[in-house]
Amino acid sequence: MKATQLLHDQGQSLWLDNITRDLLNTGTLKRYIDELSVTGLTSNPTIFDQAIKNSSAYDAGIAEKLGRGAAGEGLFFELALEDLTRAADLFRPIHDRTNGVDGWVSLEVSPLLAFDTASTIRAAKDLFARAARPNVYIKIPGTKEGLPAIEESIFAGVPINVTLLFSREQYSAAADAYLRGIDRRIDAGLNPNVHSVASIFVSRWDPAVAGKVPDPLTNRLGIAIAKRAHKSYCELLGSQRIQRVLNFGARPQRLLWASTGTKDPKASDTLYVDALVSPFTVDTMPEATLKALSAKAQIGKLMEADGGDCEEVLAKFAAAGVDVDALATKLQVDGADSFVKSWTNLLAVIESKGAALTGVR
Repeated sequence: MKATQLLHDQGQSLWLDNITRDLLNTGTLKRYIDELSVTGLTSNPTIFDQAIKNSSAYDAGIAEKLGRGAAGEGLFFELALEDLTRAADLFRPIHDRTNGVDGWVSLEVSPLLAFDTASTIRAAKDLFARAARPNVYIKIPGTKEGLPAIEESIFAGVPINVTLLFSREQYSAAADAYLRGIDRRIDAGLNPNVHSVASIFVSRWDPAVAGKVPDPLTNRLGIAIAKRAHKSYCELLGSQRIQRVLNFGARPQRLLWASTGTKDPKASDTLYVDALVSPFTVDTMPEATLKALSAKAQIGKLMEADGGDCEEVLAKFAAAGVDVDALATKLQVDGADSFVKSWTNLLAVIESKGAALTGVR
C-alpha cells in the first residue's frame, strides 16, 4: 500500500500544493485524487506565477479576456477562478462525502492587502461569492491586520484558510480570531458551521538558521516549532471553549501543515511529511514531495499530543542564539513580501503575454 493511502487512513488529509491548467486539462489532478489519496489543494501567488509563465494553456484565456477589456488583477482572478472552480468540482464528491471536512481548494486574496483589514474583508467576500462553490477556502494571512479580517469573514460565513503562520503564538491568535467569528454567529442566531484551516509554514524555518547552529540541530527547527503548535492545537481541541461551540453545531478549525517540501538537498525528500503525521490535520505538499511519498510503503510515527521533545530541542536553539519569536515575526513579514514579489511578477507576466498575443492578432 502506498504511503499516501496510509496517511489518509490515519486520518490526515493530503492536499496538493499546486494548481495549473495543465494539471486539469491532462487529467493529472484527477489521477492524483484517484490513485494518491489527494483530497484537496492549495494555491498562492507564486504557484500561479509559475503556472502562467511556464505554460501556453492560459494564452487563449488571456487573449479572450483582454478582448473584453479585462486587465491586471481582474484578469488574473478570472483565470484563477476558472482553474479553482474546475478543481473544486473534482473535489466536490469528497466534500459532500465528508460533510464538508475535506475536498477543499484555496484561493488567496491579493497579497497587497496583507496589512489592509477593510480591503481584505471586502476581497474575501467577493471572491467567495464569485467562486459560487461551497468548497472554496479564501486565504487570508494571519498578520496583525489579517486577524480582524479573519474574524469578520468567518462571521460573514466565508470559509477561511489562514495562511502565513509560523509559530504557536501566531497559530493561537488565528484560532482565537476564528472562534470569535463563530461565537458572534452563535450570538446572532446564525449557523456556526463555517469551516477553516490554520496553515503553519514549516520548512522555511530551517534555511533561516542554516549554518548558524551546531550540526546536530540541522533541519530540526521547523519540526520542533510544528510540534509546539500541534500541542496547542490538541489542547484547544479538548478545551471547554471548543466543546461549547461544537454543541451549537460548529466544527473546529483544523491545523494544516504548509511548506512541507524539503529545502535541503542532503535531507530526505519527505523529511517534514514523515514528522507531521497526525489525525485531524491537513498536510499540503508540492508535487515532487507527493510523488516521493507515493513511492514509499511506510509513514512516520504519529505526533505526540504533548509536543514530544519540542521544548528540549527549542531550548538548544535558544542556547545557540536563535530567538524563535523574533524569527517567527521576520518569517511572516518575509513571507508576505515574497508573495507580493510573486504577485508583481505574475501581473507582469500576464501583461507581457497579453501584449504578445495582441501583437500576433
